[in-house]
Amino acid sequence: MKNFSNVIYSLLLVALVLAPFFGAYPVFVMKLMCFALFAAAFNLLLGYTGLLSFGHAAFLGGSAYVAGHAIKVWGLTPELGLLAGTLTGALMGWLFGVIAIRRQGIYFAMITLALAQMMFFVALQAKFTGGEDGLQGVPRGKLFGLIDLSNDVTMYYVALFMVVLAFLLIVRTIRSPFGQVLKGIKENEPRAVSLGYDVSRFKLMAFVISAALSGFAGSLKTLVLGFATLSDVHWTASGQVILMTLVGGLGTLSGPLMGSAVVVLLENKIGELGNFLARLTTVDWFNTLGDSVTMVTGLIFVICVLAFRKGIMGEIIAFFEARVSQSSVRKGFLTQLRETQHGS
Repeated sequence: MKNFSNVIYSLLLVALVLAPFFGAYPVFVMKLMCFALFAAAFNLLLGYTGLLSFGHAAFLGGSAYVAGHAIKVWGLTPELGLLAGTLTGALMGWLFGVIAIRRQGIYFAMITLALAQMMFFVALQAKFTGGEDGLQGVPRGKLFGLIDLSNDVTMYYVALFMVVLAFLLIVRTIRSPFGQVLKGIKENEPRAVSLGYDVSRFKLMAFVISAALSGFAGSLKTLVLGFATLSDVHWTASGQVILMTLVGGLGTLSGPLMGSAVVVLLENKIGELGNFLARLTTVDWFNTLGDSVTMVTGLIFVICVLAFRKGIMGEIIAFFEARVSQSSVRKGFLTQLRETQHGS
């Protein structure tokens, strides 16, 4: 199964490398990659640690504003701006975690939501954020003073390289002894406590890592698009990343990637799909799909909850695991039968 996953990731990487050569719009794919990283960072917290945060928009949007301001106003280079945004996400994650981490369940979720809403009102009122107009005109500059990021294709491959490194960091974290402890905490927290683990400390570390990676995703998104808006820090962004994770497959490495692709493609391409269906079926109602993104997304979420309880990738992985298990049982039965025949 691990070899199958490696093949899938390799094919996905090849597809992303070749995407600009097949007519894909680089800026759109970069936006999708940023949200995929955001969802993967959130999945590290919910899928592998069992902590449901309704405040991850604060890390995405807050870091986006800081990185954009640092590059535009302070004149920092892109790499330093991204670093500033990532550190901002980590710092906010530590502050949020210290306050909320000792609470569980709905209380933890509500505390993170309340703290994130405070961040939203700060972004709305602060002068450097641009208020309702957002922070605009963020230049891409030159990476390390050498690589000019103003070209979309150059920016695309730099962003792809950074996102792949961040995803590999998530994979390494999950498969490390630290990640195994997080899984143990999610499955049976009292048992982890009885084994002598400082559960609160592990939860806080996971929260900080998730927040830092979310901050990096927001910072990279600002560098790619050249602006940061209130939508990045609004509570709906937190709901969106939860939707991405659940639709794709909670607790799977590939789930957030699939979920983010589904949600982002729906938000950006649902109008074109509606127009195509209207021409195909001559039903004018399909032309209104572009104005009903929330309704369509909600419908897909309901379908996934009812038909794909483990998410899209979760169901696919479970299907192949079942096939492998059946194959192993069949081989074991045949081997035992042959040994019995030879013995007789």
